[in-house]
Amino acid sequence: MKNYYSVLGLSNGASDVEIKKGYRKLAMKYHPDRNEGNKKAEDKFKEISEAYAVLSDKKKRHQYDQYGSEDFHQKYSQEDIFNDFDMGDMFKGFGGRGGNPFQGQERSGFGNPFSHERRPQREAQIPPIQKECTINFEEAAMGCQRTISISRNGTHEETSVKIPSGIAHGKVLRVKGKGQQILSAPSGNRRGDLHLLIHVLSHPLFRREARDVVIDAEIMLTQALLGATIEVETLSGIKSIKVPPGTQNGTKLRLKEVGIKFLSGVRGDQLVKVIVKIPKELTQEQLPHIQFLQGTGI
Repeated sequence: MKNYYSVLGLSNGASDVEIKKGYRKLAMKYHPDRNEGNKKAEDKFKEISEAYAVLSDKKKRHQYDQYGSEDFHQKYSQEDIFNDFDMGDMFKGFGGRGGNPFQGQERSGFGNPFSHERRPQREAQIPPIQKECTINFEEAAMGCQRTISISRNGTHEETSVKIPSGIAHGKVLRVKGKGQQILSAPSGNRRGDLHLLIHVLSHPLFRREARDVVIDAEIMLTQALLGATIEVETLSGIKSIKVPPGTQNGTKLRLKEVGIKFLSGVRGDQLVKVIVKIPKELTQEQLPHIQFLQGTGI
């Protein structure tokens, strides 16, 4: 799948200014008014415009960075990419012949390359098949495969679906080409999409905060006062973490890069919320020690 950053000659994580500058440079080069009759230039212009439409939109760019190119295109069609996108704003600041390339289309015959109006006959959109899919916390965090049973055109069919790592509860995963199949002249058989509503089961230990996993860890009062090393469960197995002396109740300690995993390669952290355990009753042996500490001002 295409890398939108590479399409614009940029590295991943480029700034908004770099994205706009990179796009404008290439748009001036491949502008249709400057490349009349050049099909390769036209295709290149469409490609860089699609990349800019995604990377200049904060929500779409976040989804692209989070899920990666392959899974982003399972969620977004080209029509979705340009939905609510201001084509005029895309070319704002271009002067003279560098204006909106979709103006003057009667002269050049080059209309909006993303418009469905270029098709001789607009085909009706196929309604998606909607299903629900329940996965556990670890599967949502690390990704998994699911076999989905679909009733399609009167027959039952099982299809394997890749659930991307990092998917959140309540998200709808769009799987292209796994929906209803219809015979449509002149293009022949067409298939709609499958929409999966994801339910993530709660976990007895873990909970999620954005990219991070949070877990509670009980420690003794003396461990909070003097410091300690404790072991906690993570998605990657048991890990050790240091509790600094004087740690307060409710403090969150951080274990780096053992949290939610995303297809972009980014992985969140695990936060260990410290719960200082206060004994409800003291033994006869403990009481004089606590009374002594009280006398020292603790």
